[in-house]
Amino acid sequence: MLKHLLTLASLCIWAPLLAQGAKPFDAAAAFGARPSIADPSLSPDGTRLVYVVPLAGQGSAVYTRSLASGAQEQATMVAAGKPDRLRSCDWVSNTRLVCSIYGVIHARAMLMHFTRVVAVDADGKNLQLLSTRDSEYTRGFQLFGGAVIDWLPDEDGAVLMTRNYVPGNNTGNMTHNSSAEGLGLDWIDTRTVAVKPVEPPSQLTTGYISDGRGTVRILGRKENKFQNVDSGVFGYMYRQPGSRDWHKLGDYDAVNYTGFQPIAVDPDLNVAYGWKRNDGRFALYSVSLDGSLQEKLIYAHPEVDLDRLVRIGRRRHVVGVTYNTDTPHEEIFVPEIAQLLASLTKALPQHPRVRIADASSDESKLLIFASSDTDPGVYYLFDRKTHALSPVMAVREQLVGVGLAQVKPVSYPAADGVMVPAYLTLPPGAENAKGLPAIVMPHGGPSARDVWGFNWLAQFFAARGFAVLQPNFRGSFGYGDAWLEKNGFKSWPIAIGDVLAAGHWLVNQGIADPAKLGIVGWSYGGYAALQSAVVEPGFFKAVVAIAPVTDLEALKGEWGGWSNFYLQSDFIGYGPQIHAGSPAEHADKIKAPVLLFHGGFDRNVSIEQSRRMAARLKAAGGNCELVTWDDLDHQLEDSAARTQMLRQSDAFLRRAFGM
Repeated sequence: MLKHLLTLASLCIWAPLLAQGAKPFDAAAAFGARPSIADPSLSPDGTRLVYVVPLAGQGSAVYTRSLASGAQEQATMVAAGKPDRLRSCDWVSNTRLVCSIYGVIHARAMLMHFTRVVAVDADGKNLQLLSTRDSEYTRGFQLFGGAVIDWLPDEDGAVLMTRNYVPGNNTGNMTHNSSAEGLGLDWIDTRTVAVKPVEPPSQLTTGYISDGRGTVRILGRKENKFQNVDSGVFGYMYRQPGSRDWHKLGDYDAVNYTGFQPIAVDPDLNVAYGWKRNDGRFALYSVSLDGSLQEKLIYAHPEVDLDRLVRIGRRRHVVGVTYNTDTPHEEIFVPEIAQLLASLTKALPQHPRVRIADASSDESKLLIFASSDTDPGVYYLFDRKTHALSPVMAVREQLVGVGLAQVKPVSYPAADGVMVPAYLTLPPGAENAKGLPAIVMPHGGPSARDVWGFNWLAQFFAARGFAVLQPNFRGSFGYGDAWLEKNGFKSWPIAIGDVLAAGHWLVNQGIADPAKLGIVGWSYGGYAALQSAVVEPGFFKAVVAIAPVTDLEALKGEWGGWSNFYLQSDFIGYGPQIHAGSPAEHADKIKAPVLLFHGGFDRNVSIEQSRRMAARLKAAGGNCELVTWDDLDHQLEDSAARTQMLRQSDAFLRRAFGM
């Protein structure tokens, strides 16, 4: 039983509450701010944390901090965000870090995502690039900078890491000959960058899976029908214990979701864990790696897909799975861990979502993340020996002490009578109010889904007095094959019909004032917002679309020259539905005012999609405003830009609703 049962009041020891009599709460600035910390990691000895904090623009910094009482945080590394951005850092020893860097660049007349991996001492010294280097001799530009697949906890400061080899690169920390090309695997001393080749590079290799003890057990490869043309099919090979010989494990078709997709290896049981469809839904299976390939169903849910594995420790051993029904759930297979999480959840009643974020090497100290719909989340340190639970940091300091809105799972009927799951967020204190200004907020993806919990965009609008409904329309992922349909583009009439039905339900229930009903969406959600205004003109009184798709044929063209062009084209579709499903082609039908936001460095959806939409709307005599940022990408990861977006969206909706 836990010794310390905490309440929200105890959090004032580490995060400031709003002062009485302070200036009025600025919701746009508070909700638009990037999270105060991201991706914290616990040192192997359990005494220190590393985490990423936001700076101005897209900048970020890495800090470390001792968990001893009164300790001060220490700056380790800074990235200005132009283009380098820090994604995460993890401890490779008690004094050294391995960090992931990413960004978007404009090169060769196109935008490209890139990643790199670096190592640095906790005090910021001895910075080393672990990814292979580009040089003047390199043929091409490497986008993928590699990834750590095994942290080798028994080897202080070394890792097993995939690295991308580009022909002609005969400089830098290379271990294979200069003609080697593709993804290889190396053992790397992160302090000296001494390298030992483990697996040779190959253009077809997509990744490796180790057993957490330094031994590679699974190899993934592209099964392309034609050279440099992705098929979406991956072949997997495995090794038996003590052998270097590869044997066929199986194929996985990422287009049709057929076959077995390995995710992890358990060396004690000598099995691979992975996903496979069971009655049309993703389930967890194991496959024996002893040569028999015996398959076993580990866990399946009868209503929804499984989401991810629950893994803990420096060796990342599997202890359970997660899934989402109306609310998130974890199925833990290890009784001791299941009992621990149940006790922590009981001790933190205000935070029903509790998970193990990280652990010390001996797993005696755990970094716990706890959150809810009304709390973005708090990190705690739990000592399994003393049973002490101590708060460490809040994810969003700007919202500590702010009363947030509860999120209620609901369902509503689509036009054909099918019940569509959704989440309803009402303004705090207005749970029984009627005739509210309201927003339908379809998610992005399109193959994604909303889940119960904190959502900064929905919470902002609720704080400003709007009811918000987030529909998991057909075309959403997580509910099995039947619900996914063909996907939100090919099956857009069904998906958009479900989105429109969400608005009708708000009105029919009396929740929404029909004269004050709008729609707000990001990415595919922005597409759904605009296409809904095409299908049923005038129903929504205002449309806000952030980084939206507006022209399906042009969206396919954005992947021209890439190896996945045909996969992307097949996903979006062909024929008359492309024209009918492109809101830019039917701008004259949209009667509501439209506000568009887009970043000029958006590789996911080109800014030209919004420019085309704005031009078509204005040519048709529509009311449209386009707001752009030259150097931001699809996520608009800039607190000032997000604040501006929220402030302008709020003002735009109020004007359109006559508020």
